[in-house]
Amino acid sequence: MTKRRVILSYTEETIAEPVIYTISQEFNLVANIRQADLGEDRGWIIVEFEGKKKNIDEGIAWAISKGVRVDPAGERAEL
Repeated sequence: MTKRRVILSYTEETIAEPVIYTISQEFNLVANIRQADLGEDRGWIIVEFEGKKKNIDEGIAWAISKGVRVDPAGERAEL
């Protein structure tokens, strides 16, 4: 299993999308929200995903394809 912590940055166009829920469900990942600052039209969330590395990579690629900016946050641990 792999853990990866990332920052998801939302714009007005993406803020209403259930990105973390969809990534968890569609890519079979556990999502742990570590910190967040959200408003009505923008914001960011630090989230740690846990699961297979391939699934994490695919989930992050999906979020980027939806217009969410994804940046690394902290350590990347592989167990």
